[in-house]
Amino acid sequence: MLKIGVLVSGGGTNLQAIIDKIESGYINNCRIATVVSSKPGVYALERAQKYDIPSTCIIRKNFSSIDDYDNALIEHMESCGVELVVMAGFLSILGERFNNYYKNRIINVHPSLIPSFCGKGFYGIIPHQKALEYGVKVTGATVHFVELEADAGPIILQKAVYINDDDTPETLQKRVMEEAEWDILPQAIKLYAEGRVVVDGRKVRILS
Repeated sequence: MLKIGVLVSGGGTNLQAIIDKIESGYINNCRIATVVSSKPGVYALERAQKYDIPSTCIIRKNFSSIDDYDNALIEHMESCGVELVVMAGFLSILGERFNNYYKNRIINVHPSLIPSFCGKGFYGIIPHQKALEYGVKVTGATVHFVELEADAGPIILQKAVYINDDDTPETLQKRVMEEAEWDILPQAIKLYAEGRVVVDGRKVRILS
């Protein structure tokens, strides 16, 4: 049984997608051991409480250095037996210590088709604004392993979403979540839990 720790900072819609797929049996060999929020009072913590999932809040500004913050996160994850860390809308920066400790065991969902509209500063609504400004016809979401450089780790899964002529950043963000993020993030967890994800340098192979 794979134990995952989910990192959140807001409403937790991606967390809910994971919970739903576990509840439905789509992901049947994994459980959420802990939900950790970077902010107090966010709705993601209420979602966790509703399903009796242990949760806590670990705030970056309460620590004097990024190493101290990393150590607090590592200590908590280890105490919960976490084997895979899932970033589901987590907006705090993880340092080198955390990244090295969980190398190839941290995954993130990003709201674009990496390498487009990604990297430092591209979070929340911004990738959707930039996609519309650039005039691309297709965007989507990417699940990738996390490295110290933002959105630079090996890609696990991607899913495309076509852009409509009347899209706004808000409508596009909603559709990318519903059509792509909520699909490929649980799918990546399922594949990892089944031992079907193999990192080979910069590439990820999915075993049949």
